[in-house]
Amino acid sequence: MLTPTVVSHSTVRRATRNAATSPRTTARCSTCAMRHLCMPQGLALDDLPKLEALICNARSVRRGEALYRAGDPFDTLYAVRSGSLKTVMAHRDGREQVTGLRLAGDPLGIDGISTDFHTCSAVALEDSSVCIIPYSALKHLCRETGAMQDRLHRLMSEQLIRESSQMMVLGSLSADERVAAFLLDVSERNGQRGYSHAEFNLRMTREDMGSYLGMTLETVSRTLSRFQKRGLIDTQGKLIRIIDIDGLRHL
Repeated sequence: MLTPTVVSHSTVRRATRNAATSPRTTARCSTCAMRHLCMPQGLALDDLPKLEALICNARSVRRGEALYRAGDPFDTLYAVRSGSLKTVMAHRDGREQVTGLRLAGDPLGIDGISTDFHTCSAVALEDSSVCIIPYSALKHLCRETGAMQDRLHRLMSEQLIRESSQMMVLGSLSADERVAAFLLDVSERNGQRGYSHAEFNLRMTREDMGSYLGMTLETVSRTLSRFQKRGLIDTQGKLIRIIDIDGLRHL
């Protein structure tokens, strides 16, 4: 059973110190390439300065660094500005399971809204940056701006839909179907961000993929090799090239 990991006060203080000392830069929604994914549609021009005043900082997260850990107190939402992160939950016996892949434009930290602490950890898969959104200030802005409140609700709904879809993948699909569904999902999300949907660097390790898809490392590797032999994909390390997207869809 997955359960939030309760961390010690010293761990929380250490994570807080790390967050406070991480390099920060000024964030501007109006110049962000991912603004079409984050910003609410129909936002009035007069409200844009309010949003930029709220999201005034971006934080760098080095590869392998935790943005936050399960059990950390919640007071901030994040939006991935560049790079990618994975979310991880812990079993009672200490084993970890990857529960999500967050790409540029995706929100992070929504899990803490109902509990006032984070129920999972977010770890950078590569050098990344995130926009920092103080939750108390965001709630105030939502009361003033209907479009912002609607966008927050939509983000919550999108995350719920994604988690429900993942449960279906784990519960009813074969190994081939799981890997194909994952590659197609990453392909589609890259296309939404203006990147190539046919060729991308997958920052997740094969082990992370297995954890996310409920498969062993060996099964993931064998499945990818089988796809390559069938001419569906080509892999070179982390580089994935989709050759036959219709073939993947019809597995």
